[in-house]
Parts: sequence; structure tokens; C-alpha cells
Amino acid sequence: MLSQAQVSAAAEALAEAERNRIQIGLLSLTHPGMTMADAYAVQAAYVARRMAGGRHSIGFKIGLTSKAMQQALNISTPDSGVLLDDMAFEDGANISATRFIQPRVEAELAFLLKSPLEGTSVSVAQVLNATACIMPALEILDTRILRSDPATGKTRSIVDTISDNAANAGIVTGGCAMRPYSFDPRWAGAIVSRNAEVEETGLGAGVLNHPARGIAWLVARLAQFGQGLEPGQIVLSGSFIRPIEARHGDTILADFGPMGTVGCHFA
Repeated sequence: MLSQAQVSAAAEALAEAERNRIQIGLLSLTHPGMTMADAYAVQAAYVARRMAGGRHSIGFKIGLTSKAMQQALNISTPDSGVLLDDMAFEDGANISATRFIQPRVEAELAFLLKSPLEGTSVSVAQVLNATACIMPALEILDTRILRSDPATGKTRSIVDTISDNAANAGIVTGGCAMRPYSFDPRWAGAIVSRNAEVEETGLGAGVLNHPARGIAWLVARLAQFGQGLEPGQIVLSGSFIRPIEARHGDTILADFGPMGTVGCHFA
């Protein structure tokens, strides 16, 4: 396991990378024996630095929920990151060209909780019962760590992604907020366009067969540390499309059909 000094140094390097918009090298190369527990410790230290600077948590994001992404990283479990208040953007937001390093966008469903969730065996039904509404959302990903090492060609591993707050950078919500039992989230889908050209389509079932199942997984993971989810928190349940590169001048729009649309523009 990493020492406390190594965890602290990695977290500070990530915070500096975000401030300066200059990526750091792969932590998995610097620390070849790094574990997922180490990575979550780095993430927690990084988030603590952000919160010490005046930010506060508004919820969580869940990633790596699709079979394709899990197979690409040779894992069989999702990952999670913390949503902070300065990551929230309104529908139609014009995002500054200096805000992110290498932004990408995913389409998913955001769950707004009305009741607490805790324990190691929360069901999909319990997640839905604890949800006030489900909203269309775009997640903005960014990478404070290089996607691949230029010298070795080695790509980011799961420990790099987790350390990097699960590549979490922003959330855009919009469209129509819907009651959880008024529709089937498995069949909620989106047509995602970049500059009016369709790039990706997908269905909620691509997220562990039900978007709420990822939230149940998150509750069980938090329970290991005596934590849970709280009313008022937002949880991004996981993407059902591949990430779309967001270049300068791009407008990304996700059409969720009956749930409306959500989009943003990258200056």
C-alpha cells in the first residue's frame, strides 16, 4: 500500500494539474504496486483539498458500468467519484475554453435523492423508492492524468482513473425531471449529437441492465466505510454511450425523447 506521504503527494499533484491544466504522468507507472484501495485514498485526499478550498459535495458519479469499458480495463466492477458544487452547469451552458484540459462528454441519467440510502444489500426497488426524480444529464469527463505514457505507450489503468476522481469534471442537467416509476429507466435512451451530427446512441439498460443498479453498488461500497447517500444528493448512474471528444467550438446535445434534451457548448 502507498504511504500517507505518497498519497498526499499524488493528491497534490492532481490538484496542481487541475489548477495549471497540465497533466501529470501515470500514477500506475510511478507506483507499480498501487491498489484500488490506494487509488480511492488518493481520490479522497484530492477531494479533501478541493473542499478545503471552499467547495462542497453535491453527490457522486458512477463510471465503468458498461461491459465494454470494464473489459477494456480488465476489471469487473464500476468505479465512483465525488461531484462538487463547481462541477454543476445549467442546460445550454457556454463552457470556458480554459476550464478543462481534454474534456469528453457522456450521456446518462441523474438520480436526485429524497431519502437516505445505506447498507450492503440495497435493491433496485429501494433505490427507486428513495429517488425524488430522474433527469437527463451529460457528464463532462476530464483527465488530470495522461491518457497514455508517451515513452512506454502504457494507457491509464483503473487505479489512475479512480485516483483522478473517476475522471469526474462536470455535470449538465436538463430536460424533464421524471418520477422514477413513471417510466422504465432501462428503456430511457439518448441520441447524442456533436455540432448537429449524431455521434452516439444508447439505452439505460447498458448500465448494469438498470441504471439504479449502479447506485445500489455505490451504496454498498460506501457502507464499507460507514457512509451512505443522503437526501438532496445527485448521483450520475453511469454512461450508456462511449465518451465523445469535446473540442473547442463544439456543441453537444443529447436528445432523450420524451425526457427532453440537455446540451452545452465548449468555447
